[in-house]
Amino acid sequence: MLARRAGTVAALTVTLALIAVLVPSSALAAKRGTLSGQVPMRGMNLVLLAAKPGAKGPELLGSTRSGRGGAFSLRYRGATAGAVKYVVATRPGGAAEAGFPVPGNTYRLAAALGVKPVPRRVTVNERTTVAIGFAMAQFIDAGRVAGPDPGLRNAAAMTRDLVRASSGKLSPVVSRFPNGNSTSTLRTFDSLANLLTLCRRQSQRCANLLKQAGAPGRGAAPDTLQATVNIATNPWHNVSGLFKLSRLAAARRSRYAPALRRGELPDAWTLALRFEGSPRGMDGPGNFAIDAQGGIWVGNNYEYSRKSRQPACFGRKLFRFTPTGKYFPGSPYKSGGTSGVGFGITIDKRHHIWLGNFGFEGAGCRKAAPHNSVSEYLPNGKALSPDLARAGIKRNNKGKLVETYTGGWEVGDIFWPQATVADVHNNIWVANCGNNSVTEIPNGKPGQAVNYPENYFSLLGGFGFRRPFGAATDDAGNVYVGGNGSANVVKIGPEGRVLARFQGGGLHRPMGLATDSGGNVWVSNSTWVVAPCVGQFHREGRPGKGGSVTLINANGQMPKQNPYRSGGIKNPWGIAVDGEDKVWVANFSGRRLSELCGTRPQSCPVGKRSTGASISPPETGYGFDGLVRSTGVAIDPSGNVWLTNNWKNVPIQTNPGGYQIVAFLGLAAPVKTPLIGQPEQP
Repeated sequence: MLARRAGTVAALTVTLALIAVLVPSSALAAKRGTLSGQVPMRGMNLVLLAAKPGAKGPELLGSTRSGRGGAFSLRYRGATAGAVKYVVATRPGGAAEAGFPVPGNTYRLAAALGVKPVPRRVTVNERTTVAIGFAMAQFIDAGRVAGPDPGLRNAAAMTRDLVRASSGKLSPVVSRFPNGNSTSTLRTFDSLANLLTLCRRQSQRCANLLKQAGAPGRGAAPDTLQATVNIATNPWHNVSGLFKLSRLAAARRSRYAPALRRGELPDAWTLALRFEGSPRGMDGPGNFAIDAQGGIWVGNNYEYSRKSRQPACFGRKLFRFTPTGKYFPGSPYKSGGTSGVGFGITIDKRHHIWLGNFGFEGAGCRKAAPHNSVSEYLPNGKALSPDLARAGIKRNNKGKLVETYTGGWEVGDIFWPQATVADVHNNIWVANCGNNSVTEIPNGKPGQAVNYPENYFSLLGGFGFRRPFGAATDDAGNVYVGGNGSANVVKIGPEGRVLARFQGGGLHRPMGLATDSGGNVWVSNSTWVVAPCVGQFHREGRPGKGGSVTLINANGQMPKQNPYRSGGIKNPWGIAVDGEDKVWVANFSGRRLSELCGTRPQSCPVGKRSTGASISPPETGYGFDGLVRSTGVAIDPSGNVWLTNNWKNVPIQTNPGGYQIVAFLGLAAPVKTPLIGQPEQP
């Protein structure tokens, strides 16, 4: 993956003839054809390029110049399978080498075509440029596209969720529910496209745009494509100035609509899309696991219902989405004893998917969820664990008759499980919120499961260990488990020995845990949510305030700066670390995502290079009106940050669940998946 740069690029006035000499002869022998299409004006220089996974730079496949009305016809050769194809166009008057930066040539547009055969037609405009600049932000450096698969391939495919390549018009994904007019993303997208129209003419407004869209500490952006990438990767930077320019651009004849209106200044220039599958089926998605191809697996709380006052019983399905947010063929999977999964989902080294069956159920449901098992699935969605089976009618704790069930792997004294994580030795660890214990399933073999009870962790006087909830592993196979009810964290070795116990440092109602590339541990402290165990959901104080993050260094020490409260944190829940060790937090309140500088400050933006510093706006985080109460957060190989819409903002207890998963496009440094141990770049 290319490091992000946005400085002034030295002149590369190379003729197309010279570039063509550099194209390997093997590529020239591959498929050839003609690509027709449209650009905004006559005389624009166009090139068709191909980015092969792992290559240092793109290959030139063909070039042309647009004619009357911006129409063009480009003859190409060398379009090999597997490479991501894309088109770049520059304004009239520049040299022909449109695939690379040219000083003074500020108007550069692009469109992603993906890995499939080159289509017959493409439209290149400001919308397609925003689409490629955001979805592929982590793979564009000074106008060149490069990087590894599956992230590169998936990022190119994600552009289709924003635009139609053939027409340059809006995609159904961004223009229809659960996106469309129901969130601000569509208006933000068109405002960004309007910004780029300012450079159709070399004017002071264009110069202002490039200055405002420069990367922090690196001067003005050289052109509109790099400006888009800079905005995507630094969405907090110069927000107000860019908004004013977008409003000026929206008043021009070439504007895109609908755009952000007066008084709709965003918190940051992020693009977030909601996905819920078709037919709809999620109700209370709790957490993610991302597979080696970037596919999204989702644990789910409840049976689907849009009726908040109708009791929703425990969810029995495992959901699987493609990297672009569609149901994977065959998904969802209903078997394996799945029962109201909460925070517990992981993928092991054999690519098996494991779920902790917490047994979430809405108030008043007459089907009693089992809370004492984990489920195991093969990568194709086939369940290995036993399916649910009726166990008879019994009275619940309120004296009402309910139907009871058994199912899943009922081993190791699992009871109301939350975090379920795999380590590098393929052991599966389960945090049992209901009985204050931890279960280990050695090498993924349920018959060998062992339980470590509460008193196992309480050997030191006064330590205690209650309501274990979140968990994370490191590259040595150690697992860290947070005690939500005891305000502490325990470190357990791969053989089950307690290696350390951590208290203080701001630990209070810890929820999620994540390790970084150096083996440091980050813990989100809700300070408000008492983990929902044994059927009860408690809260402390007011939901509108509180929350922090605690750092436990790899050497077992806690920095004096603990805890960190920046980035707009508001009742944090899930936590993740990206490929540059920046920290990402899902907030249960405030409808926002938070970003903090991690333990590698050199990877953080200028002015924010200290551990724990706020990168997202300190008051609001990355706010998004399409979020509700979020619990899980994960980062995929394309740099998308995924959040769960877990609970409604007003959670009526008969059916409090939300209905979508949400992707913030191109925002984070990509992570190799599945995540087992410490994060690393793909």
